[in-house]
Amino acid sequence: MLLEPDAEDEVAYELCQLLGRAILPVDTAGDPGTAFFLGHPAGEFLLTADVVAGRAQRLGLRPSVTEPAGVAGASLPLADLPAGWSRDARLGVAALPTGELHGYAAGRGWRWRVQPVPAAVAVTADDLDALGAGPVTAIVLALGVGDDGSRPLEVAVERAVRDGDRLRIAAALPAGYVGAPVFGVRPDAAGEVGLRCLGVLLPADDAPSDEVSSNDAPSRDASGGGHPVVTLDRVLAVLPAS
Repeated sequence: MLLEPDAEDEVAYELCQLLGRAILPVDTAGDPGTAFFLGHPAGEFLLTADVVAGRAQRLGLRPSVTEPAGVAGASLPLADLPAGWSRDARLGVAALPTGELHGYAAGRGWRWRVQPVPAAVAVTADDLDALGAGPVTAIVLALGVGDDGSRPLEVAVERAVRDGDRLRIAAALPAGYVGAPVFGVRPDAAGEVGLRCLGVLLPADDAPSDEVSSNDAPSRDASGGGHPVVTLDRVLAVLPAS
């Protein structure tokens, strides 16, 4: 569904309020990325792009996603977890069951305070069929990279179109966005607008295969072309047992 600009702004604002605490920054051996919590009947997972997981070193612990305040520290070294990501190079995504994340926190005297994206809002095959040729409004909820190295919560409102069995965002997005969730809306049978999580943002097509992006310059300008989006219905079908 393609929204009017005012409606896009309203949806983007509501997304930040509802799901802002689903999002985590990922520090990597290359350029940083974003990951997000997904609530699923089979368990809770942290999702990101495969290229982010392959180089991930630490998860940033935003103050808003942990409690009590001041206990968790600034980051969680992934090397401290007994198991790592379950990676699917074919789809381009990776999943981490969050049981170990909760265990890590409990062992250090703090708790996660997150807002997982519910699997109930995952885009379905019927939703995708209804998109037609597009374009549709696509809202990316991500953690960018500030000039000072900070990771602010950001929203990019773009356009997505069908690209075979994936979607495509025809815009270059800034550093830090790869691995982020992409959202859209679809009216239901009663005409009410419902939120859909369209999928996981993948690297721009001309980014090197072993890098998240080619952000060598000190500015935050993104290099490269549009980004494929692996649809969330396909991701849910390959989630590991938690």
